[in-house]
Amino acid sequence: MGAKDDPSEVRHESARHEFETLSSRTAYNGAIVALRLDQVVMPGGRAAEREVVEHDGAVAIVAIDADDRLVLVYQYRHPIGRRLWEIPAGLLDVPGEDPLAAAQRELAEETGLAAASWSVLLDIALSPGFTDESVRVYLAEDLSEVERPEPEHEEADLQIERFPLDDALAMVLAGDIVNATAVAAIGALAAARARGMTPQDLRPVQSPWLDRPESFCARRHARAGESATDENTPRG
Repeated sequence: MGAKDDPSEVRHESARHEFETLSSRTAYNGAIVALRLDQVVMPGGRAAEREVVEHDGAVAIVAIDADDRLVLVYQYRHPIGRRLWEIPAGLLDVPGEDPLAAAQRELAEETGLAAASWSVLLDIALSPGFTDESVRVYLAEDLSEVERPEPEHEEADLQIERFPLDDALAMVLAGDIVNATAVAAIGALAAARARGMTPQDLRPVQSPWLDRPESFCARRHARAGESATDENTPRG
């Protein structure tokens, strides 16, 4: 198997090296990530090992209210040990799940909001040097309030605030917003508006998502199926 083709690639097909994966083995298979070790053919024919952290894909939402304010959440993130300002987001942890439906669910669960207007703002490969994790970010407008499910875990401590886009951009530049998805999304919306773009100029919600990761989700559900089979197997 080889690397995924990029439709934006401008080099002639015959000049491209095919980064073929010769073999793969799993070094770790956890609850939210797996570590895979691939042997990949480099230019010149030599094989090199590449470590790949498999992770579920995710969706995130830039929600803009009628007063042109951006909805942000202030949430504790244990790996860095503090709360961060972020945009609402959640994982795609069900095989084949529709990203838009997941975004609508996450917006309701984290903020108690629904949106009548949706478009794709941007797609982000978060750190492609070592992980396949990718996020699709939607722009959501025409907001209304809906019932918010009872929050659990970190979300029970979550704080919800609304900021003018210029204030949110200033928070990015001041280092007060450091979450990568939020930084990219706020900057993208500001850039789109500076170019005179409207939501109708953005991509439609069903646009292709080339880098959507699915390996870890498939791995986890295959493991769950094996566990269920083992539990139902009669013991002699």
